[in-house]
Amino acid sequence: MLRLTAAVLFATASVLAVVIPGAASAATGELDCNGQSAAQHSVKMSMACTDIRGFNSEDNANTWNGRFYDNGRYIGHDEPDMTFLSGQNGSGNDVTWNETLPLDPASAPTVKKPGVDVAHWFELSIAPWFSMAMCDSNSYPQAPCTPESDANAPSATFNGGGSAFMEMQFYPPGFAPFADSISCDNTHWCSALTIDSLECTEGFATCNSGCDGPVNFGFIQRNGVPTGAPSPQEADLATTYTPNSHTLLMNPGDQIQVDMFDAAVPGGGGAKAFKVVVNDLTTGQSGFMQASAKNGFQNTSITDCSGTPHNFEPEYNTAAKANIVPWAALQTNISTQFETGHWEPCTSVTDPGTVNLSSTISDTYYNTCNGPYETTSDSGGPEASDAFCYPAGDTHGALNTAPDTATGCIDSLFQNGDLDFDGTPYWPEWPVGPTATARYPGSFVQSLPQTAGSQYKKFFIQTDLALSESTCSGTTTAGCSVPPPGPGHFYPYWTRRTTPHGCFLEFGNVSTGSGINSYGQDAQYGKDRIASLGYPEYEGPVMDNSC
Repeated sequence: MLRLTAAVLFATASVLAVVIPGAASAATGELDCNGQSAAQHSVKMSMACTDIRGFNSEDNANTWNGRFYDNGRYIGHDEPDMTFLSGQNGSGNDVTWNETLPLDPASAPTVKKPGVDVAHWFELSIAPWFSMAMCDSNSYPQAPCTPESDANAPSATFNGGGSAFMEMQFYPPGFAPFADSISCDNTHWCSALTIDSLECTEGFATCNSGCDGPVNFGFIQRNGVPTGAPSPQEADLATTYTPNSHTLLMNPGDQIQVDMFDAAVPGGGGAKAFKVVVNDLTTGQSGFMQASAKNGFQNTSITDCSGTPHNFEPEYNTAAKANIVPWAALQTNISTQFETGHWEPCTSVTDPGTVNLSSTISDTYYNTCNGPYETTSDSGGPEASDAFCYPAGDTHGALNTAPDTATGCIDSLFQNGDLDFDGTPYWPEWPVGPTATARYPGSFVQSLPQTAGSQYKKFFIQTDLALSESTCSGTTTAGCSVPPPGPGHFYPYWTRRTTPHGCFLEFGNVSTGSGINSYGQDAQYGKDRIASLGYPEYEGPVMDNSC
């Protein structure tokens, strides 16, 4: 039985995942979204990955204490989520979202006094996203999957169909480059269709350490053509993860519509594949991406990490509560989420290092954050380092990007999040309404999602925060809390605003105003459901979604 103390629980562990013989098809790529592949160097070390659940009834090289470990390293992070439910046919595979992209304060971020500093969106969430489950028979639990069928749902006697997790991600401006940081540039939002799979067998008994978490990635393009190969096996820095002249760039404040559905593949002989269409209603521009074999999307073999051209399709027919990705920490199919806990502002950064982004391009980063947010040393704590850290004005060497607008760290090299909870997201520097103030950005304003013109009937709120808390036992509810045990004592929450024009969602610190319901703020996340789920996960009650 594997047992680790809190001091090493989230640092490099001494236990390695079981290796299945096989080699990656290239020295660099994205065979492991978490950057821990034993066979390949990741070309996107700061990728926003799907968090993976654990099994507290299983103790092996890949899961113990209710958590998942990738090549012996804990890689969980913080994902607050609102999931929508419906029994209507098609509700699990055809959804439309409308939202207004938020504005940042006019002044640059500050690093003076935690809780009242000027904050921008890149500090709060590196990738707000919409989700949908996808079929992938080569993904956990390595079982056949019939597209758009509720028969894929896991149960007490069935592990579920092979599942992948689609995140339609948005990336805020202000902290480029995207290759090893957050943003496409300093002034625009951009977005991408990402699909994460998991190369493990039932109960994580065996995982391929070369390709634990392969990811397919494609920017939303005005011509629908990927910037480069989207597959885990062939992705590269120069094309796949670098925007080009066709990448859809959106302005803060733009109103956008996102349609996600299964669609015919052009010239595909009747084949279908998942498609995302983004319409910028403010500028009149639009972009799309289809997760098709024709576009270069591939699923991954657990045997040797090789790729096979694949048309990813939605997994479920309806958005019933049981219809989930069985390996994902979040119990969801159709949801909106704000991936948080990745940013810590600094007055200076020290202890330089070098990351090799390709065979010819490297970048200097720093390991240590200095300033008022870093109140305790990382030595002996839950974090191994603050890296990747960059100074304001950094143009990232040969990448020659726009100067970074702040000094700070994105906590993604040695762990996949801010595990001591001392960064901006865990202080009350979130939006207080839909409009930006001199200090805080405005909130995303999201309409309630629709499927075939109908509103989803129910919803619930959840977060996998407890998985990242070193104080949380992983086997009981002891030591688990919302907000987490950091110096800021704050956790963002959802608010619903009812107006004569409909109901709208906001996220952050919105507690006052006409028509506001904040659902008890942090109380909306409910209780730690470890007793029923088998790993730490906060989940609130199912509520009526009528407006």
